[in-house]
Amino acid sequence: MTEIFDSEDIAALVREDSVHKRVYSDPAIFDLEMERVWGRAWIFIGHESQIPNPGDYFATTLATQPVIMTRHKSGKVYVLFNRCAHKGAELLGEGCGHAEKIRCIYHGYVFDTDGSLLHVPKDDGYKNTGFSKGDPKFNVQQVPRVEIYRGFVFASLAEQGPDLVSWLGYSVTSFDNAVDRSPAGEIEITGGCMRYLHDSNWKVLLENVTDNMHPSVTHQSAYQPAKQIAQNLATDEKPLAVAILEPFGESYEFFDSIKMTTCGNGHSFAGGSISIHAGPPKESQYTRDMQEKHGEEKTTKILSQNRQNTIIYPSIAFKSTLQIIRIYRPISVNQTIQEVWTYRLKGAPEEMLHNSIFFSQLIFSPASIAGQDDYEAYHRVQHGLSGHGGDWVSQHRHHGNDSNNENGTQSAPGTSDIVFRHEFEAWKNYMLA
Repeated sequence: MTEIFDSEDIAALVREDSVHKRVYSDPAIFDLEMERVWGRAWIFIGHESQIPNPGDYFATTLATQPVIMTRHKSGKVYVLFNRCAHKGAELLGEGCGHAEKIRCIYHGYVFDTDGSLLHVPKDDGYKNTGFSKGDPKFNVQQVPRVEIYRGFVFASLAEQGPDLVSWLGYSVTSFDNAVDRSPAGEIEITGGCMRYLHDSNWKVLLENVTDNMHPSVTHQSAYQPAKQIAQNLATDEKPLAVAILEPFGESYEFFDSIKMTTCGNGHSFAGGSISIHAGPPKESQYTRDMQEKHGEEKTTKILSQNRQNTIIYPSIAFKSTLQIIRIYRPISVNQTIQEVWTYRLKGAPEEMLHNSIFFSQLIFSPASIAGQDDYEAYHRVQHGLSGHGGDWVSQHRHHGNDSNNENGTQSAPGTSDIVFRHEFEAWKNYMLA
């Protein structure tokens, strides 16, 4: 049973420039987050390309709830609780598959891909009882709200709340840029994912996405050899691994130039025209294909946008320049799964997909150099916050120096703690609602 907190208890955990360590280490707070943050926000489930045909499904989680994203014969996408309406058994294991009908392995009850109960073995046993195959309460239950934006499927456990586009606010422009980079105007999730279990709180992982103070410290073992190799090579001779790793050792001044922008509801992005990731060559078949699709002016506008990371709070971060999506799945107060997916820009050269996969392997895989660096840092943060030595976590950097923009966003230098403060502002709003 979730411990009861009053509003004053929760509000006292978040200050303008710091947060109490309990937000990362208290199991009771984690349980409340699953109800009030992950249970009220729009949570990323998957992409329509993962279920292209009727009968296709993708089984995953929403907060800590097992769910199934399905494509019905009508073409409509549903998100169902992964729970048989009879005995409660999980209907499908995690991952993608195809099932014209969903049959429970325990007693053989059969459901349609919209959750409707189709078949009950020995249904004569239900005569003159309160059970009826046509009663909606005996169907697999649908998650209360599902909305899709440009192929990205979100769901919410809350029956009421803002629509998806309103909730995304200005961060919706990152989705637009991600899809507009395709010469065909579509993207497609490819293959499986790299799944990595971290022994730390989900917020530690999410904050690290836009933490520009750590790369040149944490990832020295990754970028120092790359810089040494690069000294003896011309720019056009650099191996791809060197070109990827070398920028992690950029100066604090460079990282400050990567502007941080907050978009409301905890969403944010790092970068705009500058990031550590190089965009596509100006002269390439890809850019020519883009110009043919969009025209030269619009192509320049699309490809000049270089957002290093976009966070859609609390469940997803993606790199539109590299076609990479990271999904965060909380397990417990000190365990979080990170999934890394790559996607194809339809109509783009296959080499671009290969480069995205290579980047993921080099930076995010459990066997990568950078991935192990972050794993160690996350572990030390979680372990340290679970002990003594102080109660408060600083978020003071550049506090009070945020700039208001005409589009309703706020900006700050790239090493600012603005994103962390913004995420906890959203956290407190959800927790106190």
